[in-house]
Amino acid sequence: MKRVQLADGELNYQIDGPQGAPVLVLSNSLGTDLGMWDTQVAAFAKHFQVLRYDTRGHGQSLVTEGPYSIEQLGRDVLALLDALQIERAHFCGLSMGGLIGQWLGINAGERLKKLVVCNTAAKIGEPSVWNPRIETVLRDGAAAMVALRDASIARWFTPDYAQAHPEQAKRITDMLAATSPQGYAANCAAVRDADFRDQLGWIKVPMLVIAGTQDAVTPPSGGHFIQERVSGAQYAEFYAAHLSNVQAGEAFSQCVLAFLLADKAV
Repeated sequence: MKRVQLADGELNYQIDGPQGAPVLVLSNSLGTDLGMWDTQVAAFAKHFQVLRYDTRGHGQSLVTEGPYSIEQLGRDVLALLDALQIERAHFCGLSMGGLIGQWLGINAGERLKKLVVCNTAAKIGEPSVWNPRIETVLRDGAAAMVALRDASIARWFTPDYAQAHPEQAKRITDMLAATSPQGYAANCAAVRDADFRDQLGWIKVPMLVIAGTQDAVTPPSGGHFIQERVSGAQYAEFYAAHLSNVQAGEAFSQCVLAFLLADKAV
């Protein structure tokens, strides 16, 4: 694990893959850390320098006072690229990471080669969902994070997958219980306040949208909404709940690679 110094703290990151290869940035979902991409790294690192990082408020990265905004989290990504002297990169983000990807596509498209957004939407949920969660987490701290972990299995994985792969489901959901309550609440606010529905047409980089058929958090309808408003965007869907990269595994990896490697535009 390595760290980049931001203005207000350190951002934790990890790089895998051949030096000199094109860079692929992977951005985690709310309540996980860079380990959520473990399933993809071996396949992706054959072709790319895979740059994973813990979003502010998660994992081993800085936890600052909230609330956060998706713009703030997007600027963290740009600061990471600047610190590592990476002019342009591919970007793949899931859920909250997909919101960060949308912000980058809208506001910093010149830094992107291709963009993949997974299990996300231009707007995720309503304040009536997010505000009680923020209040509970800030009030109850670690106990609330454990309760969220136990409830997340049904949201993040289909029942058949969770039953067939209990160790994998536990590994991922344990990341939620280990997340800083302050950082989690601050990121909930960032997701709550993000709304890119009227700006999606500004995205001009090649884009792939991925959804999970059984995703109750960000249903396929949200992915279709993005695809229909970004010129030339492609769409793929897997049998999965919210964490399609984990549940669909190799099929997810190969889909992303086919998109990124098409036209040899890497």
